[in-house]
Amino acid sequence: MPDLSPQAQAVLNALLEAKFGKGAVELGFPVMSVILGRELAAALRAAADQVVPEQSEPPCGEGEPWPQRYQLMADSKWEQRQQTRIQLLTIAAELEGIND
Repeated sequence: MPDLSPQAQAVLNALLEAKFGKGAVELGFPVMSVILGRELAAALRAAADQVVPEQSEPPCGEGEPWPQRYQLMADSKWEQRQQTRIQLLTIAAELEGIND
């Protein structure tokens, strides 16, 4: 089993503890980690779609309905939401590839 990033390992550990108790993390449960990694990946992708759905970049330029300072705030929030989505999907991909 490849080494996971701290973020992916924390998600996997949380599920192992919830499902099998605290000792499960220390024991490793490698076979269950592979199975649960795929389940976690699917759940994280669904969460990303529900919480931070993929959105096209906000429009910019002439004819904007908001003053420029408000548009800049909207742009930075869009960037943060998309960064959060990327992080969730990165963890999902890592968990899905546990047995690769």
